[in-house]
Amino acid sequence: MFEGIPNKKIIHIDMDAFYASVEQLDNPDLRGKPIAVGGGEERGVIAAASYEARKFGVRSAMSGVLAKKNCPHLIFVKPRFERYKEISKKIRAIFNEYTNLVEPLSLDEAYLDVTENKKGNPSASLIAKEIRQRIFDELHLNASAGISNSKFVAKIASDINKPNGQKTIPPEEVIAFLEDLPIEKFYGIGKVTTIKMYNLGIFKGSDLKQKTEAFLIEHFKNSGSHYYHIVRGNLHSEVKPNRKRKSVAAEHTFVQNLTSEVFMLQKLEKISEELEKRLIASKVAGKTITLKIKYSDFTLQTRSKTLPYFVKEKGILLETAKELLYQEKILNSVRLLGISVTNLNIHSKQKPEKPIKVQLKLEF
Repeated sequence: MFEGIPNKKIIHIDMDAFYASVEQLDNPDLRGKPIAVGGGEERGVIAAASYEARKFGVRSAMSGVLAKKNCPHLIFVKPRFERYKEISKKIRAIFNEYTNLVEPLSLDEAYLDVTENKKGNPSASLIAKEIRQRIFDELHLNASAGISNSKFVAKIASDINKPNGQKTIPPEEVIAFLEDLPIEKFYGIGKVTTIKMYNLGIFKGSDLKQKTEAFLIEHFKNSGSHYYHIVRGNLHSEVKPNRKRKSVAAEHTFVQNLTSEVFMLQKLEKISEELEKRLIASKVAGKTITLKIKYSDFTLQTRSKTLPYFVKEKGILLETAKELLYQEKILNSVRLLGISVTNLNIHSKQKPEKPIKVQLKLEF
């Protein structure tokens, strides 16, 4: 039985190749060419790729070496996060003209609850179209959108007609949509889980729906219950405009693997300095400090320590990271070091009033 909220109207806006599109916007010479943001150095990783580069199989999180192999004429561009943040604020300002219920996921995507909106427009589809047009007219960038009665389905829908398109899944079509959806398209199901699903004979939503909750929990632990409910449309998650930040981190991948702890300490000093800047900019401090170590064989190791007080100063961050570094013997040469701070001093604020649930059937 469907237990979602049929009258809820949620939009997921996702900017198209955001970082790369901003670079092409600011530098006309890059327009129409395959570009990758980041990843230019030997050990670099791609942060974003233009659609021209994606045609050659270049993707975010891909190594720069592999990206260059796939696309020999690929142009690498250094990321400019301050510029991306600047434009992201302008995009969110447009969102806020329609609703206060905006939940940013990153600089380039957000959920909007327009069930009750400032324009008095009953059609979420028309609102999404208007927002996308305004982003193009005012910022000269393209965005895609998904519209449905839940965040989960809206996010999946926003990817269907990319780039520069939108897709609406009205409440009465949600169940059929989920049943026919390939399992790898379900938001939150990655490559490893997809393969496991395939091995269990689960290839699309209708296959997943045939499995009992006990069966899914047996094979997927706590996630099994989640999979059982989402394919049945039991989607209750609300748009939360005041999401609490859970961590602040800084890390660095090295051109040459580090084999000496002396060199690692030098790198940790720079990472601590960057982390202090980010904590100050975010106006937070934290108690738990975690050292992240990625070895040359890509094995990942983390070591944490919780202090009795909140910290954000470089000196304390560095000393704690040093202590964690010497806590255990280094297993191999190191390709990445990072420091993160969690257990932040963010206190809950007064929650925004919940939107009134409208029971009238209006155009979606």
